[in-house]
Amino acid sequence: MDEKVKVLQVGCGKMSKYIMRFVYDKGGIVVGAVDVNPDLIGKDISQVMDSDIKDVKISNVDYLGDLIDEVNPSIAVVTTMSTLNDIEDVCRICLKHGVNVITTCEEAFYGINSNPNVFKELDTLAKANNCTITGCGYQDVFWGSLVTNLCASTHKITKIKGLSSYNVEDYGIALAKAHGAGLTEEEFFKTIASDNNMSEEIREKKMANSDFFPSYMWNVVGWLNAKLGFHITKIKQECLPILTDEELHSTTLNLNLDKGIVRGMNAVVTAECEEGIIFEVECIGKVYTADEHDVNEWTIFGEPTTKMVNDSPDTVLLTCADIVNRIPDIINARPGFVFTCELGEPHYIAKKF
Repeated sequence: MDEKVKVLQVGCGKMSKYIMRFVYDKGGIVVGAVDVNPDLIGKDISQVMDSDIKDVKISNVDYLGDLIDEVNPSIAVVTTMSTLNDIEDVCRICLKHGVNVITTCEEAFYGINSNPNVFKELDTLAKANNCTITGCGYQDVFWGSLVTNLCASTHKITKIKGLSSYNVEDYGIALAKAHGAGLTEEEFFKTIASDNNMSEEIREKKMANSDFFPSYMWNVVGWLNAKLGFHITKIKQECLPILTDEELHSTTLNLNLDKGIVRGMNAVVTAECEEGIIFEVECIGKVYTADEHDVNEWTIFGEPTTKMVNDSPDTVLLTCADIVNRIPDIINARPGFVFTCELGEPHYIAKKF
């Protein structure tokens, strides 16, 4: 690219430490950063990065629009929360100013199949201002292109089964709470799992009201079907609590989880396709015990049957690397809300931006 990529960091939590460093490593520059945490506002981003001084102060997110006018970023990296409802306000500001957006928000990976109204609003706004928004990260490769590449090596597919586990301690308090960590089992079923086994009619109404809470694999199944050219005829999700067997401390929640308290969630999404293919995928997010580690497993059943296992993947760093490596793709993409399944395979940036 002819000039330095200028990045605006939205959210200066655990993920941003690596994303901002990776941006500099690839030849880009962070020109601004915002957060809601008063303990971070006013500090130089180097204190988040554990690096030399960058002369970039973290601003209050309330002044995001003014900061954009001041620093004129090429792209905003939004690493805050997990649903489109959570991030729509900051995305709207960026898009109105003609700034591209890339986000770790899990629902943004394929938000058209869970929150179509917010998706359409952001899509329209991006097109009107000649910029692009997308969601990606770990799922772009480990729940996406790796899976579709296995499918490309299969003659006949009958079932796609996936399982991924991650430590909610690595991603901050919002994600831990979204997985029910710290709740009683009764509270979990009243809140997090209240959408279990709902009818298709009720689900459609909740989606129309932007009131449906998808598990991460809900959007992944939508992305995979779009990439593979399948057509879903039936889909459902079930969220189940994972309880502590003995007292466990959550550093992120600053809370001791007594025996029987929820430490996370197992979310299972099943789908049937017009092509006769079944999806059965689950993601497990929980506060880990000392002997647990991340896992990513996918099996393509058919002729032949193939199983892929990533044992102990560094999910955080893999997420951050994918985000940064995707930045040129987003800058060069068509305007609108563009999913990574439309952008071609992710690739390693051997040279700098």
